[in-house]
Amino acid sequence: MRKLAFLLAAAAMGLAAQSAKISVPYEQFRLPNGLNVILHVDRTTPTISVNTWFHVGSGYEEPGRTGFAHLFEHLMFEGSKSVPEGKFDEWLEAAGGNNNGSTTEDRTNYFEDIPSNALELALFLDSDRMGYLLDPMTQEKLDGQRDIVKNERRQSYENRPYGMADIILNHYLFPDKHPYSWPVIGSMADLSAASLDDVKNFFRRYYAPNNASLVVAGDIDVAKTKSLVTKWFAEIPRGQPISPQAVPASVLNEERRLIIEDRVQLPRLYIQWISPAQYTPGDAELDMVADVLAGGKNSRLYKRLVYDMQIAQDVAAYQGSMRLCSQFTIVATARVGHTLAELEKIIQEEIDRLKSDPPTDREVQRTKNKYESSFLSRLEGVGGFGGKADQLNRYYYATGNPDYFQEDLARYMGIEPGDVRAMAVKHLRNDARVVLSVVPRGKQDLSAPGSLVSTEGK
Repeated sequence: MRKLAFLLAAAAMGLAAQSAKISVPYEQFRLPNGLNVILHVDRTTPTISVNTWFHVGSGYEEPGRTGFAHLFEHLMFEGSKSVPEGKFDEWLEAAGGNNNGSTTEDRTNYFEDIPSNALELALFLDSDRMGYLLDPMTQEKLDGQRDIVKNERRQSYENRPYGMADIILNHYLFPDKHPYSWPVIGSMADLSAASLDDVKNFFRRYYAPNNASLVVAGDIDVAKTKSLVTKWFAEIPRGQPISPQAVPASVLNEERRLIIEDRVQLPRLYIQWISPAQYTPGDAELDMVADVLAGGKNSRLYKRLVYDMQIAQDVAAYQGSMRLCSQFTIVATARVGHTLAELEKIIQEEIDRLKSDPPTDREVQRTKNKYESSFLSRLEGVGGFGGKADQLNRYYYATGNPDYFQEDLARYMGIEPGDVRAMAVKHLRNDARVVLSVVPRGKQDLSAPGSLVSTEGK
């Protein structure tokens, strides 16, 4: 009887946990210059994360002027009016902090994770580069960081095995001049052509306080933090209003089959579709489609391709969620002695099976459990990429509601097997995708059917 009572109590606690509403309380205010500020108190540890999002990414650039957003990810650490070159990291690390930044198609973000007694230092550093980065900007400094970015492109794309695949996929998946049709890092030609005035004008347009949001989360005193934010950021001038992006329709109504040769040992197959934008209907369901197909060793494609038939070295699937639209991708690497045509046949069979019959209740519940576990674990910390500070900024930018945590999780918890099947049918169309084979040089016989294309100038 005592064992039964324990089990019933445990079940009740589980149900209570599932029904409890997730809430990340915050306080929000806006400075007269337009800077949106979000404060969240978490006293778990004596640390604070200062997280800034500039609402600009490579998707706000123009053809012929690409790579600027990512270039500023580098320039923002190279000194500003009151911070000599090299001192940003030195001063922050001396106080026990660390920092980083990243750029996507949709946004640029920077964060400092610091002991709580170093808050004012982080706010000073961030405000100085937001307001006064251009004061010490010289042609020499631009040229130095431009060379670093160009070398990064060589290392990450041109000289990296399979590195050009993403650039080719974007080029052929999206219409010309679509904001996602060029790489975040930009083209070599555009980076070389960028003048000092081009770069300065891009900064003035997009890196103003009215195009940014600042989250301060952790062991903070709210009133004191408000005062410090106002002290360091209020004097920065407001920029010109940012016009909405002019976005061509994200539509592909044909199958494009491509082959590129690369310095690789094994052939790799990519299949990619345009899919629903982040937080819109279908986005969460396609996360589940990806997990059912290739989310771990029990997934359908892994079991058939890697475990049972042993014709693939690896296989993965993911919904690459973005603001304007997303990309759903399946990628698999063939084992020695096997071709990408063999892999594509099995992948297509599993896509067709998912379109015909919904996944099992067990598959869907397993995916929900994995997502919920990952989601809750991210709530444990405030700093870094994906911590609460970063998520508050992400939700604010995407939805206008920084505390979108409960709504985000509910998108997944309410999905039924039929919903997963319906979105696979709707979005994983055979006549609306790019199929790319990357093969060793001189080994086009290992590819899936397609036409050879060049990577030059991409």
